[in-house]
Amino acid sequence: MSDGSAAADRLVRPWVPLGGSSLRVPRLGIGTVPLGDMIGPVSDEDAERTVRAAHALGASLFDTAPQYGLGLAERRLGRVLPSLDRDGFVVVSKVGRLLRPVSSVAKLRATVSDAWHRGPAGASRLGRNTVRGAKRLLRRPTTARLGYPLERGDDALDAVFDFSYDGALRSVEESLARLKLDRLDAVLIHDPDEHIDEALAGSYRALREMREQGVIGAVGIGTNRVAPLIRLAAEADFDCFLLAGRYTLLDHSSLDELFAACTEHAVSLVIGGVFNSGMLVDPRPGQLFDYQQQRPGSPWLERAQRIKAVCARHGVPLPAAALQFPIGNPLVATVLTGVRSAQEIEQNVKLFNWPIPAELWDELRREELVATHVPLPAGAAA
Repeated sequence: MSDGSAAADRLVRPWVPLGGSSLRVPRLGIGTVPLGDMIGPVSDEDAERTVRAAHALGASLFDTAPQYGLGLAERRLGRVLPSLDRDGFVVVSKVGRLLRPVSSVAKLRATVSDAWHRGPAGASRLGRNTVRGAKRLLRRPTTARLGYPLERGDDALDAVFDFSYDGALRSVEESLARLKLDRLDAVLIHDPDEHIDEALAGSYRALREMREQGVIGAVGIGTNRVAPLIRLAAEADFDCFLLAGRYTLLDHSSLDELFAACTEHAVSLVIGGVFNSGMLVDPRPGQLFDYQQQRPGSPWLERAQRIKAVCARHGVPLPAAALQFPIGNPLVATVLTGVRSAQEIEQNVKLFNWPIPAELWDELRREELVATHVPLPAGAAA
């Protein structure tokens, strides 16, 4: 993998290494959950424009997974990426779930059961429109649009857990077919939190062999929980961890132990969820944090509003500080943002490059809004 195309150089020069691998990655990328219609509907045309804009602007790491839209995100990438310079972008996909037909009744039951077992957070994510949303997901036109002809009208696709050795091989093969590419740059084990032993014995072994054979460039984990990563850093040879929502300008308290583990084992971090469900875009009552609405008096809401006030005093948009904060940590290779349009990626690139004075970071530290031991972007006081 080269240091990136000229377009990527406009964003950051050069690309940076990912852990102990030979893979180099851009500092900004996009998460493709929105391109799987998982946030709201996106047209095929808008999805294509989004991918092309991200590549042209240098935000050219594309993080995807079979689960995102049940293959839709990968297929939309597959309509664009084969036409681009292969050394000018990085594709990361995941294993741990295979797309297989299941009955509609079983799918709906599993959706509700999963939310129930997650407790209040699961109920909040499920939302009041569960049944309507589930029916929309399960309609036959949805599955047909993904390109999977089904024999029975009551069947629908589902992402079925499979952390086995053979499952990982099949998952990579099927992702490559949807992406229309001949290689993946990195592959992550997707949310193995409750399946760590199986994932180490199965998925990880398969991915490690593929890395040794040069089939993939890097191996990692993708999750939004810190505890499993601390264990996995010590028990296997990973290049990177994709962590969502747990290392942000608002919430970096959970990473103390992970910093040490990643440093010791040469693991890079790819950081997603930098806006904390929107709280670091518009901190107001009713805004989401970690998928839950925050009421007046919420400590997360009050902290976000204080951070916004500091940013305002220095003429810096809050989202710009949120996007740039993780890069101050030398463990962080790439920041991901989920985007639904070319305009959104253009705005994020602008915010990522927004000049932020060192005095802003210094004030955040003085106000105890950033812990003293957390690295800050260049120019801030130690």
